[in-house]
Amino acid sequence: MITRVWHGRTKASDAERYLKFLYDSGIKDYMATPGNIEVKIWREIEGDIAHFWTVSTWENFESIKMFAGEDVTIARYYPEDKDFLLEFEPHVKHYETFAVK
Repeated sequence: MITRVWHGRTKASDAERYLKFLYDSGIKDYMATPGNIEVKIWREIEGDIAHFWTVSTWENFESIKMFAGEDVTIARYYPEDKDFLLEFEPHVKHYETFAVK
């Protein structure tokens, strides 16, 4: 398994609206992609900044490519992100993931 982690920052005052936007856009697309196992959103409000991480687990890199495109290291953005994000981080991180039961 592979875990893909994206990070973005908004104003804290936009945190609830951006959370809804994430659910309605990227999260839906993650979950509709074959090979996606799980998606979580992490959020931390730090003063007037809200940090968001989308943490998605995938069967393999081939399944991530169906969501992200051929270069899986490039972050995928939506046009509406410009209304919320303070900057556009160009890359995401990927980690080998091992289940422990």
